[in-house]
Amino acid sequence: MTVDDIPFVHRVLKAEYEKQSAPIIEFIQAQTGSSFNVLVATLLSARTRDETTTKVVRKLFAVVRSPADLRQQSVEALEQLIFPVGFYRTKARHLKALGEVLQQQFNDTVPDTIEALCTLPGVGRKTANLVMSVAFDKHAICVDIHVHRISNRLGLLQTTTPLETEMTLRQILPKRYWKPWNRQLVSFGQTLCTPRHPQCDRCPIYRVCSRVGVISKHAKP
Repeated sequence: MTVDDIPFVHRVLKAEYEKQSAPIIEFIQAQTGSSFNVLVATLLSARTRDETTTKVVRKLFAVVRSPADLRQQSVEALEQLIFPVGFYRTKARHLKALGEVLQQQFNDTVPDTIEALCTLPGVGRKTANLVMSVAFDKHAICVDIHVHRISNRLGLLQTTTPLETEMTLRQILPKRYWKPWNRQLVSFGQTLCTPRHPQCDRCPIYRVCSRVGVISKHAKP
């Protein structure tokens, strides 16, 4: 795949996945318009299925609606509220600390820069970019394991870490594709372009894919 193929890949994957339900983070933004809710839900969604995240945030947001509400909860109470998300004990500690940091450094508001977001407890570049993109509708590229793997598998770039992938995509990907690149490749990576045994025989962008590192029994003849 070359940079010239990006519009084709975007167009095909958009048509392929636009009929699916919106990811939980986008749904929360559409329903609440709250950057705080988006941030908290993004933190909880890491290594957790959307179905689980959806149930947990409904329970959590019935009690916690602001940084001040977080501060009123004990870590133990937060653990009970967010169970069974992945790493719920660690995330409960991060949420408790988040309430304090937002008050002390940001006047109980969610910052809207990558640099500031990355100073928050539990927030790395992946989370920060997703919050920037969804909550603040700013140009940002959220690179998770799917985006990193598939961007390399396509042959669009050659990188070894998600951070390197993000920085390279920032250079070669037109900004209008930054936001949808994550959603489309995540859906694609969960259904067809899986880590092991990708279903190349069903792939709608097979003709432009370099299939870097792929040994698949599903390859097209």
